[in-house]
Amino acid sequence: MRISDLRERLELSFGQQWASSFSADIAISSLESLTVNEALAQGYEAQEIWQAVCKEHPVETLKYKY
Repeated sequence: MRISDLRERLELSFGQQWASSFSADIAISSLESLTVNEALAQGYEAQEIWQAVCKEHPVETLKYKY
């Protein structure tokens, strides 16, 4: 998965207005409590990040899980 695909799925799941805030502010426990942006900066793969987001936010991401 490309980073642009991850960003698109975040926007579809959380809304365009909130996806940026989610990426910067919400820590994901299965990513060592990193935010999406921090995980990307530390070299996590976009697919791994998306799977972690889906695991912690199943209702919001269900439609775009693929």
